[in-house]
Amino acid sequence: MTYKGYLIDLDGTIYLGTKPIPAGRRFVERLQQKHIPFLFVTNNTTKTPQVVQQRLADEFGIFVDEAVIYTATLATIDYMDSRGLGKTFYAIGEAGLIESISAAGYIWDTETPDYVVVGLDSHVTYRQFELATLAVQKGALLIGTNPDKNIPTERGLVPGAGSLIALMETATQQEAVIIGKPNRYIMESALRELGLPKHDVLMVGDNYETDIQAAIQDGIDSLLVLTGFTQKEEIAGLPVAPTYVRDSLDDWQV
Repeated sequence: MTYKGYLIDLDGTIYLGTKPIPAGRRFVERLQQKHIPFLFVTNNTTKTPQVVQQRLADEFGIFVDEAVIYTATLATIDYMDSRGLGKTFYAIGEAGLIESISAAGYIWDTETPDYVVVGLDSHVTYRQFELATLAVQKGALLIGTNPDKNIPTERGLVPGAGSLIALMETATQQEAVIIGKPNRYIMESALRELGLPKHDVLMVGDNYETDIQAAIQDGIDSLLVLTGFTQKEEIAGLPVAPTYVRDSLDDWQV
């Protein structure tokens, strides 16, 4: 089948930590050459789209417009705007998350924020968890940017945002609203950004639990590429098979 547009994961699909995946770059270049629209849909909230754009260029030789990068941070802001509970927040997360939410007009509040947002933070402290837990107990809405338990890197699988969110859910005895893949919210928002109906779009990713489940749950065709999180030996036991499976994106014709 020929697809008119693509939603593409980054970590484990286009690169693996700091290590490039050459087939990923070639795949993007084929899409660009054929003028096929695509959107990078990433659960990574540590960097702004501008920083992601620069990193793709500097480290991996992939040159794209900032507009084709849609992060779980942007989806989180869209969700906060839609809820309209107020304009204050506290967050566990790195600069890409906190700066973007602040730029969207939300005010930092460590005492009684309207929202507590939890994303990946490689320097998180116990004190931050204390503040976040107390804020939720006072009525703040707990939001998790994405459920990724682990992040694939060149060193192996390291803790992801989902691990931090699980700690917060345990501490507050409340279930977080999860925005990123496989949640449908980020997928529906990404489709609106891409401007195509779901039957014309293929979701490409390496993680069955997030990328492929996001597509399955939202009725989008999926391509699982075996360059990151999900391994070949796991495929036979998957509850619902991806639409396609490839060892490398070099094996996919656009």
